[in-house]
Amino acid sequence: MLLSRWRRWRRTRPFWGGLFAVLAGAEICVLPLAPLKVMLQQGVAGIPSVLMGIVMIVLGLTAWFAPAQRGLAGILTTLIATAALVLSNLGGFLIGTLLGILGGGLMFAWQPYAAPRPAPAQETAPAQGTPVEGSPTPPQAPAPAPAPPSAPHHDPQGAQP
Repeated sequence: MLLSRWRRWRRTRPFWGGLFAVLAGAEICVLPLAPLKVMLQQGVAGIPSVLMGIVMIVLGLTAWFAPAQRGLAGILTTLIATAALVLSNLGGFLIGTLLGILGGGLMFAWQPYAAPRPAPAQETAPAQGTPVEGSPTPPQAPAPAPAPPSAPHHDPQGAQP
């Protein structure tokens, strides 16, 4: 029961992209939080690292709890991870940058699963009676084509299966 609920929750959002973004943010954020002796040597250079790490963690959580915002969160995660390469200890010694770029790409590329549409049913025209000889036959209008069934879609960006 609990495992099936977890799987259902995980599959309805960009879980892996958010996880990689949270891990990247933690990696970038933790490195400047070294012992006090190392922090004094860094000076104010550690502040952007901590801020970028916190923002990446928030973007990863946004992808989990507000999947409709996954596009913006993915783009911002990728941009911040790239900026961390220059501004933050080589982006957490490249680990944070690579995880951030991977997570941002996964968040941006994720699409919600839409149930497959049922095949349209073939409609047959009703049988017409034979006209009486000598009576005028009224012109027949072509039957309107049936509209394809559309399932409601919960993604505001309009992703289709």
